[in-house]
Parts: sequence; C-alpha cells; structure tokens
Amino acid sequence: MRWIEAAINTTSEEIDALCEKLSEYGIQGVSIEDEQDFQNFLEQNRQYWDYVDSDLEQRFRGLSRIKFYLTDDESGRKALREIQETLHREITDRIVDDADWENSWKSWYQPIPIGDRLLVLTDWMEADQTTRSVLRLTPGLAFGTGNHATTKMCLEVLDSLELDGKNVLDLGCGSGILGIAALLLGCKTVTGCDIDPNARTAAEGNAAMNHITNERFSLRIGNVLTDEGLQKSLGSGYDLVLANIVADVVIPISGFVRRFLKAEGYFLCSGIIDGRAEEVEAALRANGMTILRHLHEEEWNCYYAKV
Repeated sequence: MRWIEAAINTTSEEIDALCEKLSEYGIQGVSIEDEQDFQNFLEQNRQYWDYVDSDLEQRFRGLSRIKFYLTDDESGRKALREIQETLHREITDRIVDDADWENSWKSWYQPIPIGDRLLVLTDWMEADQTTRSVLRLTPGLAFGTGNHATTKMCLEVLDSLELDGKNVLDLGCGSGILGIAALLLGCKTVTGCDIDPNARTAAEGNAAMNHITNERFSLRIGNVLTDEGLQKSLGSGYDLVLANIVADVVIPISGFVRRFLKAEGYFLCSGIIDGRAEEVEAALRANGMTILRHLHEEEWNCYYAKV
C-alpha cells in the first residue's frame, strides 16, 4: 500500500495546537521532531553529553516538524488539500510504501568486520561463509551495535587479545556487545553491570541470540560508582575489566578498578571524547596503571592499560 507522507514545519510552541487541528481530521498517528524536546533530553541526561553525536545535534538544530500520513488515493489527497487550506501552511509531501516504513531503516546497518576474528551482524542479516566468529545483535535505540567508534575500538582490542579461559567484568555493558564478543573469542565467563534496567532485556536477549548460556554471562543492575553493596557483589579476580562509558564515569572507576582484578589484570576503557583524553590518561597513571595501547578514531579515545 502507498501513503502520502506530509510534513509541516512549525515551532515548538505551535506543535500542540497543530496536533489538535490535525486530530479534527481524524489524524492521530503523528511524528514530531522538535529541537526543544531534544535539548530537554540532553539537560536531563547531562552525564551522557560526551556521547551526543554532533551530526544528531545538528539535525535537530532549529527544527520543529510534524509528520502525518494519509492514504495515497483521492480521499487522502482531498484531505491533504483541506488541511492545507484550513491551516494556511506550506505542507511538503512525498509518496512512501509500506516497505519503506518497515525496512528502509535497515539499510543503515551493514556487516562490521572487526580485526581478524570478529564479524558483527544484525539479527536479520544472512551470514555468508566466513572463518570469523559471528556476533549477532538486535539494534536498539539505547545501546551499542558496534557502529560507534568507541565500541569498534574496544572490539578491536578484544580481537587482538588471547582470551581463552579468562574472566571479564563489563561495567556499563548496555547491549552486552563487548561481553558477548569476549565470550565468542574464548572467555570463560563475563559479568555485566549497567545502571539502566533496560540493559537486562537487551543484553540477555543478545546473549541468547548468540547461544551464550546464563552460566557464562550474568548481569547486575545498579550504579557501580555509588553502590558499595553492588561493588562487593561483583567480586574480584577478573582478568580484564571493560568500561565503554564516558570520561566522567571512567575517571572515578579507575580509582577502584583494582579491587575487581587479579594482581596483574587489565583495564580497557573507551567513550572518551578528545577534550577529556588528557584527564583520563592522567587518572589512569595516577592510579598506578601503565597504558599499553591508545586507540583514536574520529574524536574518540580508547585505552588498554595494565593495572
């Protein structure tokens, strides 16, 4: 079936009134893109500012737009003319198919080869014959899929390590991508931890998709920075700790990461924007670590350090 996708450029203040007008024509399913909503989200999530994509910020700058859909037939075109005459607004439109809605977004995702051993695929992709270990993920809005430079760099380091029989702690595990990769590369167990309760569904679902059992992959929810009970429950004796988060979390973690590790363990941290790299390097060294590798991609930094 074909549809008319119509868009009205407006202001934040006018959105509610315009949506009410559209509802008078029986239009309920509207899509709103608004800079003010985006800025409010940023203000309420200041701890994640390092992770805001500049392209995404630019996309929302000065933008307030309402999209709605009508059937691509005489009835739909008549309704569009009436709405335009009533609102006295310029309305842009284009024709889309059902398939455009259902599948066009999938084209943004491509197979991601990592190093010599890993290949990251979404759950709908076909795996061609490959000698690589295939890591499958269901893309989500909240957590990583391997497309971001910070995640790629962590995966590259993991791909280069000898991980057979190792035990890993993943702080800020999100989708579970790093822990699952470590398990596919030979790790014995991974313990994940994340502050967001939604991480449990995302990470456990992705682990199951990759045939990872609960005995090998476990997850805890909580704030590892402030919850001493959680810190104790995570235990110690890990070979490697991962933290692909942001500088404001990596820096304090570097102060107590040693308690989780074996006598000669390793710390892999990423999510560090260029402007914060020197602070993180200083914190790692101040806490007795030796930086073995420093990866840099786009405006992001990743450090692999011996504790």
